[in-house]
Amino acid sequence: MLRQCCAGFGQMALLGLLGSLERAAASGSNSGTHPLAAHPSRFRPRAKRVIFLFMHGGPSHVDTFDYKPLLIRDSGKPLPFDKPRIQFAKTANLGRSPWAFRRYGQSGAWVSDLFPKVGACADDLCFVKSVHGTNEAHGGALLKLHTGSDTFVRPSMGSWISYGLGTENQNLPSFITINPTLGHGGVGNWSSAFLPAVHQGTPIGGGVPVDRATIHYLHDPDSDAATQRAQLDLLGEMNRGHLDRSGADQALEARIESYELAFRMQTEAPEAMDLGRETPATRALYGLDDPKTSSFARQCLLARRFSERGVRFVQVTHGYWDQHDDLTKEHGRLASEVDQPIAGLLRDLKGRGLLDETLVLWGGEFGRSPTLQTKDGRDHHPHAFTMWMAGGGVKAGTSFGITDDYGFYCLDQKVHVHDLHATILALLGLDHEQLTFRNAGRDFRLTDVEGRVVRELMA
Repeated sequence: MLRQCCAGFGQMALLGLLGSLERAAASGSNSGTHPLAAHPSRFRPRAKRVIFLFMHGGPSHVDTFDYKPLLIRDSGKPLPFDKPRIQFAKTANLGRSPWAFRRYGQSGAWVSDLFPKVGACADDLCFVKSVHGTNEAHGGALLKLHTGSDTFVRPSMGSWISYGLGTENQNLPSFITINPTLGHGGVGNWSSAFLPAVHQGTPIGGGVPVDRATIHYLHDPDSDAATQRAQLDLLGEMNRGHLDRSGADQALEARIESYELAFRMQTEAPEAMDLGRETPATRALYGLDDPKTSSFARQCLLARRFSERGVRFVQVTHGYWDQHDDLTKEHGRLASEVDQPIAGLLRDLKGRGLLDETLVLWGGEFGRSPTLQTKDGRDHHPHAFTMWMAGGGVKAGTSFGITDDYGFYCLDQKVHVHDLHATILALLGLDHEQLTFRNAGRDFRLTDVEGRVVRELMA
């Protein structure tokens, strides 16, 4: 029977494949609607939007949120098991953390003295202590975390989320990145790659002090709105004429929409970026008027303002947490710049009723080695590191994942970067296996051909 029906089975498979491609094509064009129009998720979402607090350079997990008493006891001794075959640099013996750890909240979470204010929010946090990646170098690790690939040009996580969900505000981009790094992958970390260009991240700042960071060309001193509208209408008419002659052209369609979005942003983006509208109490909550915390406070406050106005994905970047030496001084300085603004953001979102529907993600591209590279420094460490999430449907006041006694390797409940991406998409109501885009003859997705949803992290 199987021999006689094999052609029939093949035909059924072909029909199913063609149906999938047709659905994918319809999804890619948003079924003829506005390319950034908000559209429903595949299943009930726990979160509506994401704020990613990215610590560029790799903060040390064993000095922040992964408490290891045996690292204190055995400091100065050799690691009692083999190190990875490939390391970024040579490391020596185990080294204890310069900071004490304390328990916080009803959850009793261990947090180092680097983050006392974040520690006070521990009952709102979900610590993931078994994250691991595949790349020892900053560039590859950043691209892996942001795009799911450290070897090929792929769309960033924010672009995939924009593609999957659109925006709730047609006058703002769906993906904004504040103070992005221009190195270690550069624009690839917020690029839409082969997705329509309208899903690319809109950078604010990068390479300039945050207090001077802005979206360029929001105001044209030489042209009023009516003149700009007439110019855009003429340009749009010419471009649509080209489309009529050439047929579908996603790049050109996305370019037309990017012009229209830029025009609409003039009406709302300046108000969203005006922090002078915030109350003295809010400014104090974030540490906006303290010179030590003002820069990152501005980023966090902008993130909240954009998020509450419907931007799907906002990333803020802080760094450079790459202490191969001077760990005590530099990790101490960097943590003091972000501790209060992060805690202020969490408390502000919670007070406004936004935390439940906003997923806050904190972490770097990797951790740092429990073994010392210098007398006061640690090497890159992708084999085990900690990230935490808050709000957006995650289990608050919990810790997931187990590393060994020194925090060197993940032992149980491992979470690969692909698993992290799959879980974030699931919290937003998206199926990471179904969120695909056809390019160069195959379907692509953020998690490539891997990734599992870590449902144990969900409330």
